Amino acid sequence: MAKKKRHTAAEIATKLQQADALTAEGRTQSEIAQALGISIMTFHRWRKAQPQRARSVAVSPAGEPMNGALSESERQNRIAELQLENTRLRKLTAVRLSAEGSWN
Repeated sequence: MAKKKRHTAAEIATKLQQADALTAEGRTQSEIAQALGISIMTFHRWRKAQPQRARSVAVSPAGEPMNGALSESERQNRIAELQLENTRLRKLTAVRLSAEGSWN
């Protein structure tokens, strides 16, 4: 059994930058992990461990860039929208499952 390699913080940062470039090219996560010589789980763990990294800019449903700094009222409105969407999707799922007979 091969000994596990421990990557330094600098190596991880470099590999995550390479991963961002490969993502921009449209590569899949498995292709990215293979190109970097790591497992997919390691790739996910590294990304999760560095949430402060600047990633691509998130875009709201209205097409506006979201910088993560929402005011309290905007945050409350967004939560209310998501709760409504969640309720609608739960009802839709229940109807579909009951129609398929999988509900029982």
